[in-house]
Amino acid sequence: MDSSMYDSIVIGAGPAGSTAGLYAARASLNVLVVERGIPGGQIATSHLVDNYPGLPDIGGVELGERMRAHAEAAGASFEYGAIEQIRKGEPGFEVDVNGNTLMARTVIVASGAVPRPAGFKGENSFRGRGISYCATCDGMFYRNKTVYVVGGGNSACEEGLFLSNIAKRVVMLVRRDEFRASRGRVDLLLARDNVEVRYLTSIVEVTGERFIGSITFEHNDTKECYVETFDEGSAGVFVFTGNDPVVELVRPYVTFGPDGGVITDDSMSTDTPGLFCAGDMRSKPLRQVITAASDGAIAATAAYVYIQSLTANS
Repeated sequence: MDSSMYDSIVIGAGPAGSTAGLYAARASLNVLVVERGIPGGQIATSHLVDNYPGLPDIGGVELGERMRAHAEAAGASFEYGAIEQIRKGEPGFEVDVNGNTLMARTVIVASGAVPRPAGFKGENSFRGRGISYCATCDGMFYRNKTVYVVGGGNSACEEGLFLSNIAKRVVMLVRRDEFRASRGRVDLLLARDNVEVRYLTSIVEVTGERFIGSITFEHNDTKECYVETFDEGSAGVFVFTGNDPVVELVRPYVTFGPDGGVITDDSMSTDTPGLFCAGDMRSKPLRQVITAASDGAIAATAAYVYIQSLTANS
C-alpha cells in the first residue's frame, strides 16, 4: 500500500474525535485529526461540565484541550482547517483539507452537532445582535442586564445557572409545564434569587432596530400573546433547544435515522466500508461527552481491525 497514505483521518476534535485519535495512535496507526474550530467541539462552549466521570466541575475548554493533548502525546497528529469533501477512492478515501487532497485507508467522522434554532420570527435577523446560542461566549455582554433563556433541558439549566452569575435577571422560558432537565440541575437553578421561570411559554417574535427592543411571547395552552419592550441592548435571548447533527460530508455514503443522525452498527461502521461515524452526529438516544468519547474509542478500534483485514487480504 502507498506509504504516504494515512491509516486514518479523523474529522473533528471534540470528545469523539480526540478519543478516536488517542485510540488510533495507541494502536500504532498513522492518524491525523482535523478540526475546523477549537478542541472540544460543543463542550468548548460550556462553562462547566459536571457529569464526566472523575473530572467533576471541569471547564468545557479545559476538558477539550486535555483530550487533544492526551491524543497528541500518544502520537496523533492534529491539523486545523476546513474539510471540503470526502470521496471514496480505490483504495481508501480522498479527503480535501485546506485545498490539499489527503489519502487515508479509513475515515472516522466526528463532526458533532450544531445548535438548533428555536424558530421564532426575527431569530436569524438578530443572531449576534441579541440572539445567542452560547452563554460562555456572549454572557459577558449582558452583565447586570436581563436575559431570556429558551429551553427546559439540561443545557438550558446549566447555561441559565451560569448567566445568573452575570445578568441582573434570568427568565427561563420552558415550552412544557415542567423542565426536562435532571432534578439536581433544576433545584440549583431555582435556588437563585434572580431566576424566574415561565412555563408553557414560547417566543413568537423579536423586533428592534440595531438590537432587540421587544419580544412577543405566547402561552402555549391558551395561545394568548403579550409583548415586553425595553431599551435596545438591555436584554438578550439565549437559545438552548437541542442540536442538529452535522452530516453533509458523509451524506452520499450513509443512511440516516429519524433524528437526522447517521445510522451505524455497534462498531460505528456505516454503509460504506472503511467509513466510521462517532459522537453527536450519530443517530443515538443520548448525546453526552461520555457517549461521544465511547463512540470514538469504538470507531478507532474498528478502524484498526478493518485495516488489519486489508493487510491480510493484500
